[in-house]
Amino acid sequence: MKFWKYQGAGNDFIMLDQRETQWLTRADTAAIEHLCNRRFGIGADGLILLQNKPGFDFEMVYFNADGRESSMCGNGGRCIAAFAHHLGLAGDYCRFMAIDGEHEARISAPANPWLETWIELKMTDVAAVESSGNTYVLNTGSPHFVRFETDLDQKDMVLEGRAVRYSDRFSKEGINVNLVESAVDGLHIRTYERGVEDETLACGTGVTAAAIASFLQNNLPPGNLEVPVLAKGGRLSVRFQAHENGIFTDIWLCGPAQQVFEGNWPD
Repeated sequence: MKFWKYQGAGNDFIMLDQRETQWLTRADTAAIEHLCNRRFGIGADGLILLQNKPGFDFEMVYFNADGRESSMCGNGGRCIAAFAHHLGLAGDYCRFMAIDGEHEARISAPANPWLETWIELKMTDVAAVESSGNTYVLNTGSPHFVRFETDLDQKDMVLEGRAVRYSDRFSKEGINVNLVESAVDGLHIRTYERGVEDETLACGTGVTAAAIASFLQNNLPPGNLEVPVLAKGGRLSVRFQAHENGIFTDIWLCGPAQQVFEGNWPD
């Protein structure tokens, strides 16, 4: 089985091209979990299938490291756009279908394929945000809990994340937990991801959720905004339009994606 490994701001993914051969199905939970295992498999935060989809350049099917198909992964979406470019499916633009609907991506690829590619991924609109003090709950393709903090580097992210993710309210379906701190260079963020059940170096839908939450936290007027966000794995930015009715549209998650290596499993 030929595979490729990609990372976007430290979020890493196993990529499989399933246009001609079906290597895995949604039922292969144990195999996907094994492949994502960092000691006994290839190692990754998740696994992504690139498949044919009529009317689109391709379909993205995303699995968390626990082997279960999951909701939208923003950095995974940016990485699959870079992968599609590598395969010759996309030039500087592509349209694809994911579990939360249609996405489009703008691709700025360097001449050297081993250098980072800049990907701008259009996310789904956000129509509802629940807020209470310095905490926010919203869905940006995946469900997110965002809390604004100070002394972010001193937090035990696994302990903090599990306290929310396994709380009575969220334990059944799970939720991704983001602690965010405002800084002079934008937002700083740390994320605990369900399905991985650990802190990850970045989370694209989490970065998007944090940017929208910061707009509300700072009580900004409606309009267009770009928010720089520093995750542990690198810098990203989020552009969006905030409307008076509380809806957020034209949301773009922007950042690097890079091929790490390719190989065959088993050797």
